[in-house]
Formats: sequence, structure tokens, C-alpha cells
Amino acid sequence: GPRRNKAALIWEGEPGDCRTLTYFDLYRQVSQFANVLKSLGVRRGDRVAIYLPLIPELAIAMLACARIGAAHSVVFGGFSSESLRDRINDAQCNLLITADGGWRRGSIVPLKQMADEALTGTPSITNVVVVQRLTTEAGQAGPAPVHMQEGRDHWYHRLMQDASFVCEPERMDAEDLLYILYTSGTTGKPKGIMHTTGGYLTGTYATTKWVFDMKED
Repeated sequence: GPRRNKAALIWEGEPGDCRTLTYFDLYRQVSQFANVLKSLGVRRGDRVAIYLPLIPELAIAMLACARIGAAHSVVFGGFSSESLRDRINDAQCNLLITADGGWRRGSIVPLKQMADEALTGTPSITNVVVVQRLTTEAGQAGPAPVHMQEGRDHWYHRLMQDASFVCEPERMDAEDLLYILYTSGTTGKPKGIMHTTGGYLTGTYATTKWVFDMKED
């Protein structure tokens, strides 16, 4: 439609790098990553943990999970490996999406290192997808050295290279699980709040209409 060439996502990273994705770009990348998830055995009803910095791939991963009917659990990139482990085990996630690292207020957060630590006690995880945020395209070691475990860890950009742009969305019931968001756990064990497909869409629609008064332009 007429919206395909409009900017869907205008992003600026902490070091000042910028990316703009049109609705069509976003649609294609979400469909591709949805196919990547399927190729790694993720099925409708599975749970996927996401431990990423604030980059466009975070939104792409969330939307790709929704497209195939898998529930996502986003874990804030500032949380410890122990917090990540607890949340993965509670939701019984079978896949983790992370990055080599990220920036936070000028310093580097070694996300992959922290994820590896968490994964020493997460029997349900079978695959890990790693977004290259700090290392160069040529793959030279960036400021956060990463260890890739053979057979378990996969680079996001390599998997995306061969993925098809066509992925039919899974038909979901309004009450099906869309995502799990954990309470902070400051007063005990973190509790997973379950958000449903229909309820969340209704809430999002109401917010963009009545709170933000979103218009076409």
C-alpha cells in the first residue's frame, strides 16, 4: 500500500549511528527473521528470550516471534546474567536472541559474555542467535570479544542472508499468549505477566489513537 515507503522506524544509536527502516523494509526483515526462527525449530507456543541493546533488531525479533505465534520474553540489557537465567528457566525458553554487546552511557555492556554465563544453567535453550553490534562487518574482534559455541550459537546476519522474505502469519486466538514480561523481582521471585494477542493489540490501538493521536503524517 501507500505506506510501504514511509519510515516505520527512525533509529539513532548511542555512538551516533543512524538507521531508517521503511514499513516495507521492516515487513521484509520481520518475515525473514520469522523464517530464521522456524529454521531453528521455534514453533507456535514456544517461548523466546530476547536480551538485546536498543537496536532495530529488538523490534524485528519481537515482531517475528508474534508472526509465528511464539511468545517473546524481553529481558532488559542492564540485567545480570543471573536475572536472565531465572527468566529463561521460568518461561522454559528454547531460544535466546542476544548481541555481542551494546553501549550504555559510554561504556560497553558485554551482553554475549553475560548470556554465556546465564546459559551455564539453562537446559531448555537449544539455540542462540547473536546480533553483531560492536564488531565490524568483516568480523574483526570488536571491543567485546565473543565466544561462539559450535552448534549452539549463530550470527544473526549470516542466518538472515539466506532467509526467504515470505512468511505467512500464524492465525492466533485473541486469548493466545503474545508475550511474557517479568516484574523486577525486587520483593521476591520475578513473576511473569502474560499478555494476550487480542488484549495487547486493543491496548496498543487505543493508546496510539487516544494518547498519541497518531495521524498518517
